[in-house]
Amino acid sequence: MSARRAAFVLGSMEVFGPLSMDLSMPLLPQLARDLDTSDSLAQASMSVCMLGLAFGQLVAGPLSDRLGRRRPLMWGVALFTVFSLLCAFAPSIEVLLVTRFLQGVTGSAGVVIALAAARDITSGIELARLLSLLALVGALAPVLAPVAGGQLAAVLDWRGLFVVLAAVGVLLLVVVCTLLPETLAPERRHAGGFAETGKRFGTVLRDRLFVCYLLVGACTGTAFFTYLASISFVLQDGYHLSPQAFSVVFAVNAVVAMLGALVNRGVVRRAGPARMYVVGTTATAVAAVGLLLTVLGGFGLAVLLVVLALVLFCYGVITPNASSLALGGHGERAGTAAALLGMSTFAVGPLVAPLVALGGASGLTLSLTMAVAASVGCLLVWGAVRPRLRRAATAPPAEARQGAPH
Repeated sequence: MSARRAAFVLGSMEVFGPLSMDLSMPLLPQLARDLDTSDSLAQASMSVCMLGLAFGQLVAGPLSDRLGRRRPLMWGVALFTVFSLLCAFAPSIEVLLVTRFLQGVTGSAGVVIALAAARDITSGIELARLLSLLALVGALAPVLAPVAGGQLAAVLDWRGLFVVLAAVGVLLLVVVCTLLPETLAPERRHAGGFAETGKRFGTVLRDRLFVCYLLVGACTGTAFFTYLASISFVLQDGYHLSPQAFSVVFAVNAVVAMLGALVNRGVVRRAGPARMYVVGTTATAVAAVGLLLTVLGGFGLAVLLVVLALVLFCYGVITPNASSLALGGHGERAGTAAALLGMSTFAVGPLVAPLVALGGASGLTLSLTMAVAASVGCLLVWGAVRPRLRRAATAPPAEARQGAPH
């Protein structure tokens, strides 16, 4: 595939997560009222979907190493469509939480297999550039979904939005069936069962540098998911924005994240993924602390939105470089490595965000959680990742091949 075709096809597969979260986000307060539940449980409907996205990857990724990329992906997209319809007819918050989790499990195939297929196609700096393109295409979902969700809120309730998600699933299934070739040749697949899969997980987890990427991914994922889960309540309840105005603000922030990925694509060939990764995580932590100070200082909505946009710009720089570096040394186990990487990003945040919102989502809980998570990630990068990258860069070739990204 050409870079543009790969970016379109694989990027469209990565929209499962953003679409599942963002299309219904403007109507979370309505969902809470309609199902007679709390803000925290309404947020939990996002959390369980993200947990499904996290742990489903642990199945879909290794399965794609064994069966190839196309078959698991087609089954995942088809089942995502079915569970989206079941979400639309959920009679209670308890049923919705179950169907949202299963929606996330099946949708995880798109997220993890898109990364694995990208690693099948290329590596190194060109992988970082391709993943930047994927981030641009994938970011169209956060741009369009909340705007569409906000506008559809005028004619549909939250149940209708899940029907729309099912229709999107059908369209994505057509894209997979018609435009995505198999990227993993039969001779590169493994024929083993659970024992071989466990061995591959063990091989990846013995890579200490990869484990460091997992830990940093958990921190940045926590910061980003806290933003996703809380921002609709903060802006609509705290700052009295309408669903339509919120959807526009959220879309602008997504465009800013796209710009971060675009800038990374232009700069990474000269600076390298490692340097851009360190710069991105550091800048994200600084901006997140600035967001906390903005809330504590009571500087108002305009300043808060500017600083929040800066956080998301930096996040757009981090994501493609983190994936490129983490997958670089595991080309033969790309599905397994991508599964672990995606799990670390998606799993912790959904557990943290509802807990910090138990007393109600607010600007303080949002900014404090994001600042702490981003700062811990930054400390890990400077204390654990960067020293290992420097040692790998100066190591003999054999050692470098074991621990350094290619």
